[in-house]
Amino acid sequence: MRTTRHIVIASLAAALPLAASPARAQQQPPTPSGPPLVLAQPEAPAAPPATITLQDALDRAKQNDLQFQTASADAESAHEDRVQARSTLLPAVSFTTQYLGNSPNGVNPNGRFVSLDGVKMYRAWGVARQELSANVFMRTPLRKAQAAEAAAQAKLEVAQRGLVVTVTRSYYALVVAQRKYAVAQTAAQQAARFFDQSQQQQRLGQVARSDVVKAEIQYQQQQQAFRDAQVAMENARLGLAVLLSPTFDENFSVVDDLTSAPVLPPFADVRTMAGRSNPDVRAADEALRAAGHDVQAAKNAFLPSIVVDAVYGIEANEFALHSAVAAQPELGVLPNLGYFLTLNLNIPVWDWGGLRSKLHQSESRERLARVTLTQTQRQQMSNLYAMYNEAVGAKSAVDNLQHVADLAAESLRLTALRYQAGESTALEVVDAQNTLVQARAANDDAQMRYRVALAELQTLTGPF
Repeated sequence: MRTTRHIVIASLAAALPLAASPARAQQQPPTPSGPPLVLAQPEAPAAPPATITLQDALDRAKQNDLQFQTASADAESAHEDRVQARSTLLPAVSFTTQYLGNSPNGVNPNGRFVSLDGVKMYRAWGVARQELSANVFMRTPLRKAQAAEAAAQAKLEVAQRGLVVTVTRSYYALVVAQRKYAVAQTAAQQAARFFDQSQQQQRLGQVARSDVVKAEIQYQQQQQAFRDAQVAMENARLGLAVLLSPTFDENFSVVDDLTSAPVLPPFADVRTMAGRSNPDVRAADEALRAAGHDVQAAKNAFLPSIVVDAVYGIEANEFALHSAVAAQPELGVLPNLGYFLTLNLNIPVWDWGGLRSKLHQSESRERLARVTLTQTQRQQMSNLYAMYNEAVGAKSAVDNLQHVADLAAESLRLTALRYQAGESTALEVVDAQNTLVQARAANDDAQMRYRVALAELQTLTGPF
């Protein structure tokens, strides 16, 4: 009996270290006994899968994410608004050509419309128009557009950093799911082998029925855990495919770089980075600046404005540079090309309170923007402390659970030696095996938690 038990434990000890290396387990995947689990999946193309790093995933997600594309379109639109606002401060030049036909009256050559000096009239004008107002002199529309563009760019940065968190979570969810799948494969194979060997030993009368029952329980549990791990891995792949591919292509593989996470900087450095490059605060600050320019524009509407129209061209009875005037043909041929200026002075007098109402509206929006800024600053400071503490806790969990996983592996090794010496039972061996599987799964979850915590912290600080 001692010899047979030694063979069982030797086979377990040889198989269990495979679970410590998911990559090795994936290269030679064990096949657990029992019916295979058939999952519904999109049809995979025949081409080999593309290897995607986290940066590749981020680049692809930017092309497909609706929220990021919306923020990008808003930023582009705000840029064009600034260009248009700048153009309104400069003179507008246009060219127009007209033919004016006047109804004749049969008596004089002017026709029936006294504003015209002939039956036929031609205009070919180059027109320059310039508005001279307080908004033009203070450049208020342009400054408001510049603030709005800066706010849109900050919101685009917010969307980009938020997308990084989403992609990081989905990317490493697949990495961890693949790790757990590899561990579940190994554990299921070990449980199947231990169950078969315990049945053989029972038939030889070398172990009690309780060992076989325990081995069968372990076998069934590991089979179900393997199926659950397969489902979780496929679901994680589907979730990442939604972010990466516009055609929902699952034909890709990810790089397992969980252990190469960046180092968490000291809190003083993190706080400095957050104060220097926080896009949420910057967006709120620029929104307040734009609201202030709105108030200034509303106040400028109470001031007088001047519109200058300068025209250069012809307005004659013939489409020519020189012609006779129809109303005074006796004067002969005269030059038609010339210019005239129109100066329009507009002084607001009475508008039934419309301008004052617009001023009140803009002042209300400015007050709201100021409150939004102060609340954003407070909330971001709170988030900074919370996210940094989460990152510290996650890093501590990584270090601790890695140590726990090492202890669990050592515990299994010692339990196997005790079982060989007849000092422990199959129940203890199975318990040590389950503990090792759980410890490795917890360590994988902790590494993913740390990566996500860093990505969330970088939404406030930027990359570090």
